Amino acid sequence: LWCNVARSPPGRVKEMFGNGTNTLYQSGPQARFFPPSESVMLLPGTYKNKVAFITGGGTGLGKAMTTTLSSLGAECVIASRNLDVLKKTAHEISQQTGNKVHAVQCNVRDPASVEAAVNQLVNDVGLPDVVINNAAGNFISPSEKLSPNAWRTITDIVLNGTAYVTLDIGKRLIKAEKGATFLAITTIYAESGSGFVVPSAAAKAGVETLCTSLAAEWGRYGMRFNIIQPGPIKTKGAFSRLDPTGTFEKLMLETIAVGRLGTPAEIANLAAYLCSDYASWVSGAIIRMDGGEYVSLAGEFNGLKKVTQEQWAIMEAMIRNTKGS
Repeated sequence: LWCNVARSPPGRVKEMFGNGTNTLYQSGPQARFFPPSESVMLLPGTYKNKVAFITGGGTGLGKAMTTTLSSLGAECVIASRNLDVLKKTAHEISQQTGNKVHAVQCNVRDPASVEAAVNQLVNDVGLPDVVINNAAGNFISPSEKLSPNAWRTITDIVLNGTAYVTLDIGKRLIKAEKGATFLAITTIYAESGSGFVVPSAAAKAGVETLCTSLAAEWGRYGMRFNIIQPGPIKTKGAFSRLDPTGTFEKLMLETIAVGRLGTPAEIANLAAYLCSDYASWVSGAIIRMDGGEYVSLAGEFNGLKKVTQEQWAIMEAMIRNTKGS
């Protein structure tokens, strides 16, 4: 994880986010009102006797969600292309939680690899109760510089990979007459669109439509589908490709209403709730968790928060002196 949070004394903000020992930017002053809570939210044993399958589970948000689910009693199976990273993460989490975590190699871009991974999942622990589609790929680029291969790489991982995993497991669940909960991790710009990450924006929007469509169609088979749209969460995988120099981190903080980046543990708590029996009436939901970034960027006049009280007084006088309508 690329997110280090230092707890602050009362009335003082010291949440610092950095790459290793290199601290980049401090949180905004309002962040003192919104300190992150890193502890697990749900009751111990919430996931006892449940199996969770998490793609992209070796690092970042996937690792955080796996850690939370495992600590709540789930038997987790994590999947990605890098088996060495997976095994290291699985051992680390198992040591921390006392529950078995399995590592399964899987390239979600390849349907045959997905099928083999799901076969291993079923053979090792049985069909899952929870499926989290978290595998992702992204990079920044002017759209006019995108090659067909660049487009295909991102859409294969994000959209096709999610579809391959969901359809393969879903068909097996239907045949076995077993219910399950699916969760997809997308992004706030899946809703709005965004320049310079067009393949990701298009693919993530497709993932959301896939999930909401299946929520309507496969509820009859005992399956729920939900989506989390995270705002900026500082993880190594994301920021190393999207903000390699740290140039835009300070600008991002200025657009987040609560004045700080999110943490993987906060996303993990929401994911654990949505995939639990406590949320059995939640399906087809797209939940934005971004510290108010989306609404801050969307409001045409939100930039006026930078106006000082003295400037407001001057403008108010000018408005009062305006003649006519």
